[in-house]
Amino acid sequence: MSQYRPFTPQDAIELAKTLPGPFAADANLDCHEIGDGNLNLVFHITDQNSDKSIIIKQALPYAKVVGESWPLSLVRARIEREILQEEYRLCPGMVPEVYHYDDDLALTVMEDLSDHVIMRKGLIEGVSYPLFAQHIGEFMARTLFFTSDLGMDQQLKKEQQGRFINPDQCKITEDLIFDEPYRIAEKNNYDSSIEDEAEALRTDGELHLEVALLREKFLTHGQALLHGDLHTGSIFVTPESTKVIDPEFAYYGPMGFDVGAVLANLLLNYASLPGWIQDETALRERETLLLNMVRDVWTEFESRFRALWASELVDPMAKTPGYQDLYVQQLFRDSIGFAGAKMVRRIVGLAHVADIDTISDATERERSQRKSLAIGKALIKNNRRLNTIGEVLDIVSTAVSTTKA
Repeated sequence: MSQYRPFTPQDAIELAKTLPGPFAADANLDCHEIGDGNLNLVFHITDQNSDKSIIIKQALPYAKVVGESWPLSLVRARIEREILQEEYRLCPGMVPEVYHYDDDLALTVMEDLSDHVIMRKGLIEGVSYPLFAQHIGEFMARTLFFTSDLGMDQQLKKEQQGRFINPDQCKITEDLIFDEPYRIAEKNNYDSSIEDEAEALRTDGELHLEVALLREKFLTHGQALLHGDLHTGSIFVTPESTKVIDPEFAYYGPMGFDVGAVLANLLLNYASLPGWIQDETALRERETLLLNMVRDVWTEFESRFRALWASELVDPMAKTPGYQDLYVQQLFRDSIGFAGAKMVRRIVGLAHVADIDTISDATERERSQRKSLAIGKALIKNNRRLNTIGEVLDIVSTAVSTTKA
C-alpha cells in the first residue's frame, strides 16, 4: 500500500512508455480516463501514429459512488487480474488479454476492446447479437465447470479458494442484493412514484424467506469460481464476438449467481422496451427476441455444461446415475432465484441500469420499474419449484400481464 497512488492520465502514459511490446519507441501517446463505474480508474491509451492501443485499469481504495467514507481493499485488483488470466486460459479470446500488472499499484494493463460495444448500450440501441447465447453459454459452462469439484482436483480447488476470498466485494453484494432492498436503508435509491412497491418489498414475508435462502447460498455455497458481476455492462460484444470484463467481484460461490445475473439483465432490458420502442409491431418483435435470448442462454449453458460433465468429469461419485440431473435442476433453480434478486435490487437499490433509468418518459419509466419488480419477485418466490426455462417465461408473461399500470 505504501507504493500506491491513484494515477493521472500522464502517469498512465509514462507507464505505457515503459512497457515492452505495445508501442514503438517513437509512439505519440494520448490518454483519456474513461471509467464510468463506481470502483476504478480506466485509462485508454492510444498511439496517434498507429492504430495500437491499450487499457490501464487501476482500482481505487474506495467506492467512487460514495467517496472515501466507503473504503475498499485493493486486493480486488490482484483477484481481478488473476481471474482474467484464468478465464483467458479456459476461454481464449472471450476476455481481454492481460499484458502487464502491478499489484502494489493495483493496476492491470490489458487488451483494448474499443472495436466492441458494451452490451447494455447495444441492447438499448436495438442491436441484435445472434451468437451471444452460444458464446456466454460456453463461457459460463467452462469457467464454472472447470473451477468446481466436478472439473478440477478437489484439493487444488480448496487451495485456490483461499486465493480468491474477496470479503469487501462480497459484502457489497450481500448488502445491496440480499438485504437493503427489503428494509429501509440509507443506500436505497428509487423514484418516489414507486414508494408503494418499496414498501411492499419491506413487508412481504414470503419474499423475505426466499431471499434469506438465496443469501445463505451466496454466503456458504462455494461451488465454483464466479465472475461475480456478470451483467450486460460487464460484457463487450459485436454481432460476431463476446468478451467478458470486470471480474473484480469474483469469489467461490454458487454457480447460479453468474447464470442468474445474465438472465436478469436480459429481462431488465425486456422490461424496458416499451420505453424505447413506440411501434407496436417492432415492440412485439423485440420482446420476442429478448425472451428467446433468455431461453437460449439457459439452453446453451445447460447443454455445454452437461457435455463437459460427460467428457471431463474428475469426481467418480458424480457419475452416479441421477446425480447430474439433480445437480443441474438445483443449479437452474438457483439461477432463477438469483435472477429475481438481481432484478429487484436494480430498481430499488443503490445501483440501477441505464436500460430503465434513461427512459425519458416518466410514465413509461415507472411502468418498466414496476414490470421489473413484478418479474423479479415472481422469480424469487417460485424458484424452488421450477423445472424448465419454459415455465420461467410463462411466469414472466403472467407477471407482466398483472403489473399495475
